[in-house]
Amino acid sequence: MTSGSGAAPAGRPLRVAAIITRLEGGAGLLTLRGAKALDPAAFQVTVIAGSGDRLPEAAAAGLEVVVEPCLRRPIDPRLDLTALRRLEALLECRAFDVVHTHTAKAGVVGRLAAHRAGAPRVVHTYHGFPFHEFQSPVLRQAYVAAERRLGRITDLALCVGTGVAVEAVRRRLIPPERIRTIGVAVEDSTATRGYLAANDPAARSRARRALGLPGEAVVVGAVGRLTYQKAPEDFLTALRLLGRPGVLGVWVGGGELARRVKQLADSQPTAPVVLAGERRDIPALLPAFDVFMLPSRYEGLPIAVVEAMLCGVPVVATAVNAVADVVVPGETGLLVPPQRPDLMAQALRFLLDSPAEAARMALAAHARFGSTHGMSALRDTLVAAYSHPPGAPRRTRNALLGGW
Repeated sequence: MTSGSGAAPAGRPLRVAAIITRLEGGAGLLTLRGAKALDPAAFQVTVIAGSGDRLPEAAAAGLEVVVEPCLRRPIDPRLDLTALRRLEALLECRAFDVVHTHTAKAGVVGRLAAHRAGAPRVVHTYHGFPFHEFQSPVLRQAYVAAERRLGRITDLALCVGTGVAVEAVRRRLIPPERIRTIGVAVEDSTATRGYLAANDPAARSRARRALGLPGEAVVVGAVGRLTYQKAPEDFLTALRLLGRPGVLGVWVGGGELARRVKQLADSQPTAPVVLAGERRDIPALLPAFDVFMLPSRYEGLPIAVVEAMLCGVPVVATAVNAVADVVVPGETGLLVPPQRPDLMAQALRFLLDSPAEAARMALAAHARFGSTHGMSALRDTLVAAYSHPPGAPRRTRNALLGGW
């Protein structure tokens, strides 16, 4: 098999298969926004996912949706092999011009299926990595080795954030000339880009009513799935260590740790936390926060952080992966090491006790964003990624056996 031009025959749009394990969270939102940003007259996008709460939104947007129930996040050899065979048959039957995979599991199964089916062009987005410093060295090296082999059958890697792109280069996951760095895409609306919504009393009041929060509370908020990656227990611990009466924590998002996090939150009544569950209106809720906290152990570049900064909410985050692309220490926010809730509490205390400094950083963060994180930038990136430049190297059927 050789890589084709990625261009559709004259008279029909380019057929694109966007494969993701779960169409939800930040990766799901970026996948969906990318598919919606493309001109339907030029690109016909089919979203293929194992599950996800944004599947109805994709269908409502006019995108074809295919659910492959065997495509699941946990490693399960039987289900993974079934998903591989079904995806290979689907890709071969439908003759997609481009296969674009997202997230770790879909990146493995989807790229192998695309390679076996003879897909002309394979693109993968690294929203983050399945390996991180909190794993055993053996497991981490196994993940890295697998990604290197997959890099041999990948025409282009889109890395969400400079930190992610640097890690891909440093780990030799894919040849450097096949790596592109992209930003997250926030919707071009007045609510998120036109003004500092966090400074608007009306927007603040609406957001707090929507979350059921008292108007006078000092609110520290977080947005993300309740998973090991996001470290919600460190969020709770930081609020407890802050020891500040009148401060209310809010976590927007659900996930597999929801029950455990609720138990932990209930066990520390002196640092109350509201678990708001899954919400779709995140930009409209952000003005409710006095400070936005990101306690993650590892990340790509979360959309919610960018949206909070565009809204004008001061940010304290962990110094992981591509977060430093936008949270510049002391300039646009504060960074602390991961798994250090004590230092997170210290940073929170500084922002709450120094409102002028917090406002200065929030204003600098808002001013920092131009067109990099707009929908038009994402569209242009995808259009370029789906084309095959003249003279670009081509993949071969034995690419998995090669190296670089």
